[in-house]
Amino acid sequence: MTESLFIGLMSGTSADGIDAVLTTHDGHKVKVIASDHQLLAPSLRQEILAFRQPGENELHRAATLDSLLADEYAKSVHSLLLTARVSPADIVAIGQHGQTLRHYPDGETPYTVQVGDPNRLAELTGITVVADFRRRDIAAGGQGAPLVPAFHRAQFATPGVATAIVNIGGIANVSAVSTEGSVTGWDTGPGNTLMDAWIARHQDAAFDQAGAWAATGTVIPALLEGLLETPYFGRAAPKSTGPEAFHLEWLGTFLSGDESSADVQRTLLELTVESIAHALKTSSPATVRICGGGANNALLMARLTERLSPANVTTTEAVGIPPSSVEAAAFAWLAAQTTAGDPGNVPAVTGALAERVLGGIYSGR
Repeated sequence: MTESLFIGLMSGTSADGIDAVLTTHDGHKVKVIASDHQLLAPSLRQEILAFRQPGENELHRAATLDSLLADEYAKSVHSLLLTARVSPADIVAIGQHGQTLRHYPDGETPYTVQVGDPNRLAELTGITVVADFRRRDIAAGGQGAPLVPAFHRAQFATPGVATAIVNIGGIANVSAVSTEGSVTGWDTGPGNTLMDAWIARHQDAAFDQAGAWAATGTVIPALLEGLLETPYFGRAAPKSTGPEAFHLEWLGTFLSGDESSADVQRTLLELTVESIAHALKTSSPATVRICGGGANNALLMARLTERLSPANVTTTEAVGIPPSSVEAAAFAWLAAQTTAGDPGNVPAVTGALAERVLGGIYSGR
């Protein structure tokens, strides 16, 4: 089969930048052949983070952000094409997740909001865009997330080997593939979002490089125990969450104010480790592949390796895709699924009534 070219775009809950990948797709798996990362301007990042709590004039601000992010996505696409020396005419489609501002999949009227106008992106690039993936799954009764387990199964699972793929972005999610090939998955809770927010408040840094600051602290057992009693961690899947649920105001309800800030950071890292370990307890994977920004946190990786023993814990680099490229590659794959008329969700993961072709298609020509 002739391989087709797709682009995947991802700007995750950390809102630090845009990952763009150029992939080939042979009808089953993708191969990343070029990548690009563009940092978001601090003012734009702050505006995204501000939506985690209700604020004034939200409709105008969201509409403005919708256009501004489309411009940034277009810059990422042009930079990627220049690096790869590929023409826009050679690309079948861009898979664009968009920037999530709010995600409320439960309640009487569930909804999810992503911005980064796909109409504007198609106009600026001349390439067909596939976007708005989550809402079709929610319309079918699902959580709208996580959407990557189908890709994880296709890309990383080995027949006969129980495998877990753990994406540690702002929010962490797992995909558990059984020895028979069935897949389940859900959001485990905070990945980097609380650690990033805490170090930004106390060290004026965007993230904890390699977990170095957390390594200077000590876990506070009572704090960790209290955090883990949060009902979300005990809920059965399917489930999904976001930084609107796990944020510094929420964390503050567990703090006395006398704690060492480094000890809190170390405890937040352990919260990520424990919530992931709890999520994988019943699937008992023999192999665990880590991706997302958390794969760059040496202390986090060391603790996961210890906590998940005897499983073999590596990053996805070991099977061909750099950890920072996995989510963007997943949306390139989802764009290929949509343009082929094939489903992209897994009902056992999201809780949707059935498989659905996800997203809308916005013609670039």
